Order: sequence, then C-alpha cells, then structure tokens
Amino acid sequence: MAILSIPEKNIEIRNAEEIRAFFKERGVFFDQWTCDVVFDDKATQEEILAAYSKDLTPFMEQGGYQTADVISINKLTENYDAIRAKFLSEHTHSEDEIRFFVDGQGLFWFNLETEPVFNLLCEKGDLISVPAGTKHWFDAGETNPFVKAIRIFIDMSGWVPHYTESKLEQKFADFNVPK
Repeated sequence: MAILSIPEKNIEIRNAEEIRAFFKERGVFFDQWTCDVVFDDKATQEEILAAYSKDLTPFMEQGGYQTADVISINKLTENYDAIRAKFLSEHTHSEDEIRFFVDGQGLFWFNLETEPVFNLLCEKGDLISVPAGTKHWFDAGETNPFVKAIRIFIDMSGWVPHYTESKLEQKFADFNVPK
C-alpha cells in the first residue's frame, strides 16, 4: 500500500485512487499490480522477471521499453552505505525511471520546483514511473533496508544519474516513514 506525503504541508494520503490522481496531475505514472508471488532471497533475476512477465511484457511493449532487471537490497547488501548515498542525492535521468516493487519498500522523493517536495512510499505491488528529467531521489532506509524491485528502461544509458548537487535532500533527512 503506497503512502503519499507532503512534509511541508503535513499531508499524508493513503488512498490509491487519490494517489494515482495526484501523480497524474503532475505527469507521473503510478499504478498497482497484483503481486502474489513470494520470493526467497535466493530467487534469481530471471525467476522474478518470468513471474511477472504477463504484466511486464505488454507494459514494456506498449511503452517501447527494451530492458528490465531486478534490484535487490537488504541488510546483507555489500557497501550499502555507499549505494544508499548515491540514491539519496537528488538527480535526474535522461529517460523515465520505472520501478515495480515485488517486495519490500522504498521512498521516492520528488522535487518539481513548482510546489513543495513530496514523497511516495512504494511497497509490494506499487509501480512508479519517474519522468525523464524529473528531480528526485530514493531512500531504501538507513537501517534494515529491504527492496526487491524490477527496473525498466528503454536503454541502459538512461540508468545513469545526473546529479543536481542541490543538497535539497538533506532538508528532509529526518523524515520519518509513515507506518
């Protein structure tokens, strides 16, 4: 279940339809897919992609997406602090950044500059597409991270982050994830 937060306005939205409408007004795609396959930590990328191919294949074909992989982060992830620091810095991509959460959770932050910064807590079943050029950052959590998500792009070069160096993310470093 996704949770949308606008910290500066003390707003929290938990209704999926309201979240979908909020994002649609801002040109961001949000959806929720059935996510009924349970994977253990030994599941391969191929097994996870195959399990969701019935939804993934038509989605990718419709959007012209060419590549997908699986990112898996947990408390055993080597160099997690360095990985987290890269995700935590505000950045953009040259194409849409799409994530489908098959397990765990993560917090996407958005800086559209025309309104207060907001975030979306994505959990199992949530699909988010951050449009190309959108300033954002991501947090899998400081302690006990757990994210298993399918990443979708047109071209692998779109995966390269372009850091803004704004340091805006530091203003929200003390944000507490809703429960």
